Amino acid sequence: MRVDDFDFELPPERIALRPARPRDAARMLVVRPNGEPVLDDRGVRDLPMLLEPGDALVFNDTRVIPAQLEGTRTRGEAVARIGATLHLRAGDDRWWAFVRPAKKLVVGDRVQFGVQSGGEGKACLLGTLDATVAEKRDTGEILFVFDLSGPMLDEAIAAVGHIPLPPYIAAKRGEDEQDRQDYQTIFAEKDGAVAAPTAGLHFTDELLAALDARGIERHRVTLHVGAGTFLPVKADDTDEHRMHAEWGEVSAETVAALRAVRARGNKVVAIGTTSLRILESAAQGEEGLAPFAGETSIFITPGYRFRAIDALMTNFHLPRSTLFMLVSALSGLDTMRAAYAHAIATGYRFYSYGDGSLLFPKDPA
Repeated sequence: MRVDDFDFELPPERIALRPARPRDAARMLVVRPNGEPVLDDRGVRDLPMLLEPGDALVFNDTRVIPAQLEGTRTRGEAVARIGATLHLRAGDDRWWAFVRPAKKLVVGDRVQFGVQSGGEGKACLLGTLDATVAEKRDTGEILFVFDLSGPMLDEAIAAVGHIPLPPYIAAKRGEDEQDRQDYQTIFAEKDGAVAAPTAGLHFTDELLAALDARGIERHRVTLHVGAGTFLPVKADDTDEHRMHAEWGEVSAETVAALRAVRARGNKVVAIGTTSLRILESAAQGEEGLAPFAGETSIFITPGYRFRAIDALMTNFHLPRSTLFMLVSALSGLDTMRAAYAHAIATGYRFYSYGDGSLLFPKDPA
């Protein structure tokens, strides 16, 4: 399909720069392509009554790390400033990163990350973080091998790194301490993401209690969201776009629970496109949903047959993005274009800190 088919005009004032407070006070647009009404203006707090007892929500338990690093490359007397966004761990001591400007680095270069001032009082290893450029791809991605490894590397990244706010927020304001709380879900447990699974940001303890009282199950998967989620689609046709790999896991316990949910006729609802993508990655074999652990680069566009989920709760996404393509695959492109036009006209807040939507699938017939 043409990427232009997924374009739309979004007024800049619709981009949310801070989340709703409390988190579950956000609005939620319910989209039922085969229902009446097709578009239903609700709130996130309505979620329990929009589902049936015995339905199951699936959350992504990844935890966002401060993966935005600033550093200097020194080559003789020549010094260059670089910015790096870690996006895929490749070993205990190495990460793939998107770098600006990548042309400043060649294999063998040494880079020192971290501020040179304000670090007094920190452990000496946590004030700066040194790495070697081990590999460079034509796409500009760099493989860094760090001088630290394992937990010591994780601590150093936490000390010198910044939360990698999405570009559409970072262009309007800087990251602050509040973002370290706001850009993390209450399910965050496993370090590794460089972007939040943003649909999960809407959940509070009070909302979880209401879901429990309604008899809605909760299950977890892991997908360490990579910075590739922010990259624009540069191809003219969706067939020419390639997704960046992300690491994820679906446990045998979760598989058994979700199979039981569907066997009794209830719905599996993915909370966020990240939960959806790892579940669909785990459902590619002949036996359907199965335990999975590894990298996935699944790219879902209209025409895809969903195997693992029955509905999706997600935020509002960028024009021409792989995520708008995904929601169009689920609920239909015409329906989602109408839904987004309605959301813009009625003041819904977009993107990571914005409002939510609850999407049901379009009848394949």
